Amino acid sequence: MKADISRASLPVYEALASEVRLNIIRLLAERGPMHNKEMAAALGLSGAIMTMHVGKLERAGLIRTQMERKGGSTYKYCSLAVSHLAVEFPEAVQPTERSAHVHEIPVGHYTDIEAWPTCGLAALDKMIGQFDDPRYFFEPERIHAHLLWFSRGYVEYKLPNYLHYGQQAEEIEVSFEIGSEAPGYNNQWPSDIQFSLNHTVLGQWTSPGDYGDTRGRLTPAWWTSDKNQYGLLKSIRITRDGTFIDGQQMSSVTIRDVELDRNQWTFRFEVPQTAAHVGGLTLYGRGFGNYDQDIIFRMYYKEGMQQQL
Repeated sequence: MKADISRASLPVYEALASEVRLNIIRLLAERGPMHNKEMAAALGLSGAIMTMHVGKLERAGLIRTQMERKGGSTYKYCSLAVSHLAVEFPEAVQPTERSAHVHEIPVGHYTDIEAWPTCGLAALDKMIGQFDDPRYFFEPERIHAHLLWFSRGYVEYKLPNYLHYGQQAEEIEVSFEIGSEAPGYNNQWPSDIQFSLNHTVLGQWTSPGDYGDTRGRLTPAWWTSDKNQYGLLKSIRITRDGTFIDGQQMSSVTIRDVELDRNQWTFRFEVPQTAAHVGGLTLYGRGFGNYDQDIIFRMYYKEGMQQQL
């Protein structure tokens, strides 16, 4: 017997949704055809209750019945009508893969920065410059940084706009590992971090802390345990309905509100001096923290007139 997930198969599922009816099926499989009174006695049920259960099984096509005379009386005999049941599900529709331009930008490849101590940079194998000296943020070796932190200020990243004429932006997604910046570390150290794209403020998120209670899964062994170890993986999406962080709306800024008709875009992380919680920020790239990734930008688009944005 075959069933599917259409309305026509509902009687089958209803018939099987009872322990009593499952026992009736088991009894008929073990003993063969039986009449209602025999089954009622075997299962300790009244004749009326047995008639009701047999009716459901018969309407579902799971058993068949026929009237037979025995010893001068007429009985309703029941037997199994099927030996197996196969449930067919509709073929899963594979989601259409969206077209996207993807950029993965290392933490040290920023194009502008303004940082106040406590601050610093680290490569995978060493510090870059010295602790708490903002001058080293302009050291050429900074491009090898996989960890960056400061107590307030901003850092900007530029990326090329590879949208061609006729391609229309539908959604932008930015993902990164981030945390606050406390002297040493402090898991309870809130920081209001603001995000902007092309000088349009997308919104603000409060980082709960600067995490260092356990070593980051990827953090190199040389990085001392009394400092920031890992952050939280966050994802910002700019859509036609607003800007969201991890699925929660952060602001009403839509993709239509962001100036995208330019050769390059600028994304800024900022801890403003005027924020309620000036707790700094730490950015983790590949080889630090818990997530083996740099800052990832995804621009999803469809074919259409770009000026319709």
